[in-house]
Parts: sequence; C-alpha cells; structure tokens
Amino acid sequence: ASGTQRLAMIRAAVEDQTEFVIDERELRRSGGSYSYDTLLSLRSELGPDLPLCLLVGADAFGDFLSWYRPDDILELAHLVVMGRPGTGDSADPALRRWAESRLTQDPAHLEMTSGGRILFQEVTQMDISATAIRNLVARGLSPRFLLPDPVLRIIEREALYRV
Repeated sequence: ASGTQRLAMIRAAVEDQTEFVIDERELRRSGGSYSYDTLLSLRSELGPDLPLCLLVGADAFGDFLSWYRPDDILELAHLVVMGRPGTGDSADPALRRWAESRLTQDPAHLEMTSGGRILFQEVTQMDISATAIRNLVARGLSPRFLLPDPVLRIIEREALYRV
C-alpha cells in the first residue's frame, strides 16, 4: 500500500476517536524515516519538558539496539513496550543490560520526566499483526473482525495486498 493509502486506512480506523491526532510528518519527509528524526521534530515543536512516550511492540523492542540512535531516542521519549502473543521474554543479554537501569513498573514515573524510562505495559492480548492481515488478504481470506470495518472497505475497494 502506498503512503497515501496507509494514511487513508489510519484515518478510517480512528475516525470516531476524537482524542487521536494523525501526524503526517513521516509521509512528508523525503528519504528514510527514522523514529529518532520524528521524535526530534516533535521535541522541537513541543519543547523539552513535555513527557513523550513511544509505543512499541515487544517484537520491535527486541531489535531496539539496532535502531538508528537508540540512546538518543530514549533521551527524547520514554518507551512503552507492549507484549504480543508469542513474543515472550526473548531479549538478548545486551538489551537486558542496556534496559535494566531504565526500567520502571509505575506508569506515573513517565509523567515526571520528558523521557528516558522504559515501561513494559500489559495490553489485551490479541494475536493480530499487520503482516498476518496482509497474508490473509493475499490468500483470499477475510480479515473481518481483525480491523475496523472502514479499513476493510478501503482494502477491498483499492484491492490492496492481493497477490
């Protein structure tokens, strides 16, 4: 799906969630897109003191030390790591050592500073991923009930993810 199509699906998914704000800066940016650049841009707009949280799945966190400027990312924002079925606790020893002094178990700690902490947050466990949804569609199966109906309508109308 193109950036424009992905943006349309995000808009459709959150159209009734008035507290959500869609930020298009990564689509407008030319070249590669890195979380560091996005957070740096947000910091320049919001100032140095407002707490920011970057939400990542446990699977993505497992590779966090390979991200572009991981230490700087954590200076710009807190990390909230959400578990997914099947991800378990497979963090490599280097990641464990890196994260150890930054961990908190209290979400209130994230309000006290602008960044630098890591919180593992339990969320409702649903074994859903964008990859699995795209694979269902490619195989001609319906992903209904795995994503909002308005998003499903866009996928069907645009014939996205078909092989």
